[in-house]
Amino acid sequence: MTTEPLSHLQRTLTRELPQHEGRTVRLQGFLHARRDLGGVQFLVLRDRSGLAQCVGSGLTLPLPESSIEVVGRVKAHAKAPGGFEVAVESLRVLTAATQPPPVEIPKMEWNVNPETMLDYRVVTVRGLKERAALKVQAELVAGFRDHLMTEGFTEISTPKIVSAGAEGGANLFPIDYFGRPAYLAQSPQLYKQIMVGVFERVFEVAPVYRAEEHATSRHLNEYLSLDVEMGFIESEEDVMDLETRLLAAITTRLRERAGDEFKLLGSTIPDVPARIPRITLLDARQLVAEKYGHAVGGKDLDPEAERLLSQHYAETEGTDFVFVTKYPRAARPFYAHPDEGELTRGFDLLFRGIEITSGGQRIHDHAMLMESIAAYKLNPESLAGYTEVFQYGMPPHGGFAIGAERLTAKLLGIANVRYARAFPRDRHRLTP
Repeated sequence: MTTEPLSHLQRTLTRELPQHEGRTVRLQGFLHARRDLGGVQFLVLRDRSGLAQCVGSGLTLPLPESSIEVVGRVKAHAKAPGGFEVAVESLRVLTAATQPPPVEIPKMEWNVNPETMLDYRVVTVRGLKERAALKVQAELVAGFRDHLMTEGFTEISTPKIVSAGAEGGANLFPIDYFGRPAYLAQSPQLYKQIMVGVFERVFEVAPVYRAEEHATSRHLNEYLSLDVEMGFIESEEDVMDLETRLLAAITTRLRERAGDEFKLLGSTIPDVPARIPRITLLDARQLVAEKYGHAVGGKDLDPEAERLLSQHYAETEGTDFVFVTKYPRAARPFYAHPDEGELTRGFDLLFRGIEITSGGQRIHDHAMLMESIAAYKLNPESLAGYTEVFQYGMPPHGGFAIGAERLTAKLLGIANVRYARAFPRDRHRLTP
């Protein structure tokens, strides 16, 4: 073991080893796993690109997860990760771990309490499956941004400290804002509508906050919202068409850049049809009642109805996606554009049995908006900063929002959405 850096060698990533067969390389990463077999040491080094098996003798190995540097010669080895291994010439400990990790990071499955995995998230997030899920989410978000920019959208950033809720509900986190009441934003909805009057097409990637006392596998109190709003539309059909193109672009990127992560997690990337099927809420409720004998109460689809409706379209049309349209006003916020009777031009998108998107056309007429605020029994003064823009010629517009963690979880078959976020926040968890 040496303590002197070999600065003349540039760092090589583990995924680059096939390009350096027969050469001496310098690797830096974490001691992922180690074995000592009678004086011959096997160690696996993990860096941001993957794993590399290294073999040496007479080495003093630190605890797992220590930061290390390995210098050695690359040679082909069929059983090593990636088909190559490194014969260690020197090993340098950059930072030694002072205690073993709470779980065995190299194992693909950890037989520990799920809460323990979250209690020690600062370490467990290093697991191969855990970081694979976050890599997929990063590529998903990048694909979201990239495609929208090709369609003429502008990225915006809106306040997360607000004076009133965007949806008029009570699920707000109150904060003390220099002695005045304020709240954490539950949605950028009102601001992104205002910005349609500036750029016509806008999007935002940012956290939102919902003070709902959920205890389900599909909800978080802080999550990453992927928000879209576009102006000069004919109807909500334009918005659904946009989302279809967007999802197709995202899944194409995932195939190109995250295929290894999907393979590791045993998941498949869905095909997005040229036109995602659409069914009205009333017809959807009738379908699940008649075909599956499931009666839906309330004003929306319950989780079982979402699952059954998705099952129907998977069986009959071979798709994991379905839009549910024409929601009643009672199930939509005040800004939803009315349609015939008590219906709205709002929609949800279901994917593999769960809602991943809520969207629709918004009210753009000032008089109609004020009538809707009154009908919902909201305080118009608290919304004055939003409603005033509609006196200055807002175009017909609409949009939607996707929960990044929920979509990631459904893409990868992760049962609980908390494990699709690096550091989740639910009603019981404020750390780490």
